[in-house]
Amino acid sequence: MEQQTTEQKKKFPVRLIILIVVLLIGGYFGYQKINFALTHESTDNAQIEAQITPVLPRVSGFVKNISIKDYDSVKAGELVMELDDAELKTQLDEMNADYRQSQVDIINAKASLNNALVSLRVNKGNIDLSKVKLQQATENLQRDKSLYTSEAITKKQLDDSRYAFETAQKQLDNSNNDLSSAESRIAILQASVQKTEAALQVKQAKIEEQKLKLSYTKIFAPQAGKIGKKNVSEGQFVQAGTPVFSIVNDSAYWIVANFKENQLHALTPGKKVDIRIDAYPDLKLTGTVASLSEATGAKFALLPPDNSSGNFVKVTQRLPVKIWIDDVEKYRNLLRAGLSVFIVADNK
Repeated sequence: MEQQTTEQKKKFPVRLIILIVVLLIGGYFGYQKINFALTHESTDNAQIEAQITPVLPRVSGFVKNISIKDYDSVKAGELVMELDDAELKTQLDEMNADYRQSQVDIINAKASLNNALVSLRVNKGNIDLSKVKLQQATENLQRDKSLYTSEAITKKQLDDSRYAFETAQKQLDNSNNDLSSAESRIAILQASVQKTEAALQVKQAKIEEQKLKLSYTKIFAPQAGKIGKKNVSEGQFVQAGTPVFSIVNDSAYWIVANFKENQLHALTPGKKVDIRIDAYPDLKLTGTVASLSEATGAKFALLPPDNSSGNFVKVTQRLPVKIWIDDVEKYRNLLRAGLSVFIVADNK
């Protein structure tokens, strides 16, 4: 009995020591956690971002050729896809034929205008001739009137002179009317030439537009980067403006972290932060706060959480913060858009 009591007394200090050590370790780590929470601000509501540019055709058509595969690297301006252009080429040939016909129409309109101008000069010459004849008839009439008064000519001769005068006068009036008609016709023909030339310009513009559409059948990479998943295959009909795949610009990465509004006091442009990527838990990166959004994430939502019924529940808002990754070129091969990250910033 005494021996059992002695063994219990020996075990008691060991248990006490173990308990004290556990409490000390727990207290130490607890202090570290509490101290970290008091001196730092952190969030796991963050991810890596990159510029993603959708590639979409500007004209509709059947896919003739695709020169890239999923996740391929491309250069800016590289041909990535081609649409069938046979129909557009046929339409262009038709437009060119119509354009040449309009050119012939202009030649005909200008020829008609030139003929009218020649006729106008003839009409002006006829007026001058009619004026001369009228002047002659007027002088003959005046002279015959004097001769008739002195009974040197007969009444018939005087009447012939009067008829000749009236005829010359009518001929002058007719020539003036012909001139007015010719001038009106010239105005009409000039307007016709201008209209035909304007129609030709419209057709020329349509031809240039058609050539642009033909050039759009060849789709080039708008930027360098890596292709995402293709949403199209050869022989498929695609509509204009429909995204067929996207290109991720793998030369520039940054982080967008959504901090709570009561954490923003620790975040100012230029502030250094620690970055942990979930995909690479042993990788330690640093970053620099670039800028803070001018509005909370809720304001950019399609359906903002605004309660119009009069009831209001206060919810802590989050503000997007843009963070540049330090030495991004060093880690560029590891970074991917959309990876989750954990951000820590001291609140000093």
